[in-house]
Amino acid sequence: MSAQLINGKEISQQRLEWVAQKAAERREAGLHTPCLAVVLVGNDPASAVYVRNKKIACEKVGFKSLSYELPAETSQDELLKLVDELNANSEVDGILVQLPLPPQINSQDVLERILPHKDVDGFHPYNVGRLAVKMPLMRPCTPKGVMTLLEAYGVDPKGKKAVIVGASNIVGRPQALEMLLARATVTVCHSATQNLADEVAAADIVVVGVGIPNFVKGEWIKPGAVVIDVGINRLENGKLCGDVEFDVAKERAAMITPVPGGVGPMTIATLLENTLHAAALHDKV
Repeated sequence: MSAQLINGKEISQQRLEWVAQKAAERREAGLHTPCLAVVLVGNDPASAVYVRNKKIACEKVGFKSLSYELPAETSQDELLKLVDELNANSEVDGILVQLPLPPQINSQDVLERILPHKDVDGFHPYNVGRLAVKMPLMRPCTPKGVMTLLEAYGVDPKGKKAVIVGASNIVGRPQALEMLLARATVTVCHSATQNLADEVAAADIVVVGVGIPNFVKGEWIKPGAVVIDVGINRLENGKLCGDVEFDVAKERAAMITPVPGGVGPMTIATLLENTLHAAALHDKV
């Protein structure tokens, strides 16, 4: 029996409608309209698409968006100067610098320059640290979006074994912290992990984010497990696929996210939730 598909498009739309309602309530209460500033350096086509989608999403929920498109040769000092200006701009609630950045720019230096309460990506070490000690301020978008999907489908991680495949700062590490907060028993697998298939086979919940097509084999999945595939890869034939061997995995799992249409839409919805939260924090300043 095939797994139930976890519909990220549907859940993200519900979250966006909720954000739009809250934005309207803010306007009715005389509070400022949430504002997201997005910075794009260079002309990477995929990054340009992501930035455009974020701008469209802002318009849909009634947010204000500011867009800054800088040439690929922009220096680190020039980018940091812009970040400083956005930090000081009282109109701006959230700042997002689109990754990846050109090689002459140290992305970590830039991410750390963003004020933590404006860090709507949730990448600042301050925000990751607060997540680690159960005091989240800004939660990284993709891991938070995964938790929203699980909640929407009635999956409670408490007491379950959660295996995270991939240990990136963007997905794997913060996803492990999110699962810990939800009181799952967490294993993080990475390039030095031995017997990966055995680790995955023991999991009640598997979250995969490694950026390698079909990396996790479907036969590894425990019957009845919940599979969350964060990866999105473009094959030579132009089709998109995830990091999990979907066709086999869906015959073993109880629930699984498709690619596309699973986790991806949740990332932007969560970004706007974070921007709304940032606006609320701004109200208190």
